[in-house]
Amino acid sequence: MPAPGQAAACTHPPCEGVPVIAIHTDILAKRRAKLSRPKPAQSPKRRLWTRVFRGGLALFIAGHIWLLAYAVLPVPITANMIMRPDGTTLQKDWKPIERISPNLVWAVIGAEDSRFCSHRGIDFEALEEAVEDNKSGGRRRGGSTITQQTAKNVYLWNGGGYARKAAEAYAALFIDLAWSKRRIMEVYLNVAEWGDGIYGAEAAAQARFGKAASELTEREAALLASVLPSPNKWRVDPPGDYVRKRAGTLQARARVVDGEGLASCVLD
Repeated sequence: MPAPGQAAACTHPPCEGVPVIAIHTDILAKRRAKLSRPKPAQSPKRRLWTRVFRGGLALFIAGHIWLLAYAVLPVPITANMIMRPDGTTLQKDWKPIERISPNLVWAVIGAEDSRFCSHRGIDFEALEEAVEDNKSGGRRRGGSTITQQTAKNVYLWNGGGYARKAAEAYAALFIDLAWSKRRIMEVYLNVAEWGDGIYGAEAAAQARFGKAASELTEREAALLASVLPSPNKWRVDPPGDYVRKRAGTLQARARVVDGEGLASCVLD
């Protein structure tokens, strides 16, 4: 047994007779030397790929935060609003879904996406129907859902291109999963374009009919819904023959949407 103040000694090979403190000090010194040893320099190619990966990861995370943010926050502005036709003044007035007439909800579902409450962001059945119609030489039509249009209007821009379409499809699937159907409709009706720099149901109702969106009649809602595919081409005030006929059709469809509960995910 060591005397007071004397370090204990190791009693077995290979350190017999060597103080334990000395052994620990030697181990710590080796660890420090290993940690302080400079790491081998990365090749320029490896550094480039590291930066690309980190940048891509940062964009991926930021993009999903942006997608999630509008599940609760009003949309302040969109690319379509910024790129509106020359000579128009931006008119918009965000309103919660409770202050938008159910007539407009029924009308836009009847006009744009009758399976809005049942699909998961993309209506593959409607896409197949659109492809078949286009192949047969009939009037060309798209198969975009209200969810896809919301994704495009909020996060992207008008126009085609595979990259934009792919981004739209991904965003539509994501927001259908992360947002409620009621929220998707609320955002859609607040960012949809109604021509002449007018965006959203409230601004459209005020500009076209001089009343709040909550007061829209069945006919007025159908007229607004009838021009959504091409709001800068078709007019509500005054409506042409095509818009009047289409509005009549949409009034009938809106009654079906209401009667069959096709808007139950929004209004119930």
